[in-house]
Amino acid sequence: MLLAGDAWNQCFDSMQSEAWRLETLSTYTMPQEAEKFTRFLAGEQSPDDYRSGWMDEVAQWTAVGKRVGRVHVLTRPLSDYLRFEFEYYYRHHVRAGEDIRILDVTDRGNPLASVQDFWMFDKSTIVLMNYRADGTQISRQLIDGDPAPYIEYQRIAIAESIPFLEYVSS
Repeated sequence: MLLAGDAWNQCFDSMQSEAWRLETLSTYTMPQEAEKFTRFLAGEQSPDDYRSGWMDEVAQWTAVGKRVGRVHVLTRPLSDYLRFEFEYYYRHHVRAGEDIRILDVTDRGNPLASVQDFWMFDKSTIVLMNYRADGTQISRQLIDGDPAPYIEYQRIAIAESIPFLEYVSS
């Protein structure tokens, strides 16, 4: 089943304990980010006091004991988009309470090489994120069936990654 609009938002609204994402692409083409991305490429940095709706939601969820996290699998050198994502989003999202981790596979095998982007809610609801080669999202697909493989992907991703702030300070 494909998810959009209210059905997609309901995944977040109904989570009881955790929303977690695996990101595997070096570029995500998001029309709503185009202007910020252009400014970033021109040398503009994100203001230290940056706030977003996502950050507000993360802060609300974590305040009541829910967890929000992600692992981004990547290789160096970082793409322009990843440098943008680090500057404009990740550093702020961590401050809001999101557990962001980096799995750098530049000098080693990728333990999740065949796994595509997905969100997992409460270790039971799996939503595959489908993208074109250029990083444009095509659809979100709710998966029926056993979540065990995705729980294992999460375990591997977390075990093999390091916290974002540690990654950028090394």
